[in-house]
Amino acid sequence: MSDPNPPATPSPDLVLVTGGSGFLGAHCVLALLQAGYRVRTTIRTPARAADVRAQLAAGGIDDPGDRLEFAIADLTSDDGWVDAAAGCRFVLHVASPFPTTQPKDPDELIVPARDGALRVLRAARDAGVERVVLTSSFAAIGYGHAPTDRPFTEEDWTDLDSGRPVSAYVQSKTIAERAAWRFVREEGGALELATVNPVGILGPVLGPDFSSSVELVRLVKEGRLPRLPDVHFGVVDARDVAALHLLAMTRPEAAGQRFLAIAGDVMSAQEVALLIRGHLGEAAGRRVSTRLMPMWMLKAAAPFSRRVRDSLPDIGTVRRATSEKAIAVLGWSPRPREEAVIATVDTLPTYHPRRR
Repeated sequence: MSDPNPPATPSPDLVLVTGGSGFLGAHCVLALLQAGYRVRTTIRTPARAADVRAQLAAGGIDDPGDRLEFAIADLTSDDGWVDAAAGCRFVLHVASPFPTTQPKDPDELIVPARDGALRVLRAARDAGVERVVLTSSFAAIGYGHAPTDRPFTEEDWTDLDSGRPVSAYVQSKTIAERAAWRFVREEGGALELATVNPVGILGPVLGPDFSSSVELVRLVKEGRLPRLPDVHFGVVDARDVAALHLLAMTRPEAAGQRFLAIAGDVMSAQEVALLIRGHLGEAAGRRVSTRLMPMWMLKAAAPFSRRVRDSLPDIGTVRRATSEKAIAVLGWSPRPREEAVIATVDTLPTYHPRRR
């Protein structure tokens, strides 16, 4: 497990985390508080403050006291970002739209992801922030390419001009990260930038807001997928992604760098189902299906399900990646992928996903 070298005593440094009520955002807030930092997190409405506090309590911090504060800001508006960044030494820009289904209009994701990142970077620069760590994604690295057995690295970029199908989410993460690097290069002044590019994020579920990766585990666990798509994906624990954010935030050698986050090799949906079934035991695991859905069945269902249509380009495709850079440069040490899956399974019974 990663050790972000937390300070021995509470730090006077104030860190802004955007999207602290989200799945990864809450884990980042939790990791920062555990490391002794003061944290300000953005929420879209005052009511979401209770959601953040509830997730922190689920993670073991019942009362952060005056080390936690809130700022009202939204990626789609300029309002609030100046105040949110004021007095902060670092910014973790975690907030980004991630729907369970792809929108008909890609701009519904691209515009808030790109413009939101630029709003945060602009406010950080103007506030004299030292470094921003942007949560990007493997989506900005491994898509739009011809099939390959070579593991993708931080040197790769998703190719949006190849003619190969890429989802609106993949487009949004690629365009937003490229826009961020361009802004820092051309307008950032002394502002430093690092990015973290995780694969599918699993791990302890702290509240009702979680990723589509967690949603897949929930559907498998509850037996809602009688047949599984032949898809493969990387897995990483949210706690380790949060730890990597702290390392990228504080280590001098992280400035100007991208860091892929994956634990080991990719997993298939069938491997995930077999792991879940074995963990649940004979009685509870009986409802977990491990049968694959044949391609003819997927194609037959595609006209009636947008989710199935969106998944077709990924059927049978294996995109491998490596975290050698994060391990070698920053000393990052992720949990095994199996531990991330089991942590998700064990924390899901209490929660149900919030529909957006």
